[in-house]
Amino acid sequence: MKGGARKQGKGKRKASKRISRSQKAGLKFPVGRIARFLKAGRYAKRVGTGAPVYLSAVLQYLAEEVLELAGNVAMDNKRKRIIPRNIQLAVRNDRELSELFGSATIPGGVFYPNIYNALFDMKRIKKC
Repeated sequence: MKGGARKQGKGKRKASKRISRSQKAGLKFPVGRIARFLKAGRYAKRVGTGAPVYLSAVLQYLAEEVLELAGNVAMDNKRKRIIPRNIQLAVRNDRELSELFGSATIPGGVFYPNIYNALFDMKRIKKC
């Protein structure tokens, strides 16, 4: 070679590890899947990049809230496993969640006992 040593090329660059949008946002719920559902649902002509991230964050928060309350109900009943009945009781005891769920039916949740205070025998309650 004339004129000295040639500079070596860097070769192929190493591909950086792929990071999902859920990981970028610090979420457990799938941002990509929610984006796909928003587009396929034709709710609007166009879907912004922040909309599926925000929606998945809201859904994750609601799921965490319901699971925490249902876990507390299960522990109060000395159970280690959450069953649909625990979810039903947790949702119906929380005013905001009950309003959000409205008249939604939770399969296996049986029914929510709504006992009016006038039906309680006060003398019997005071003795206990």
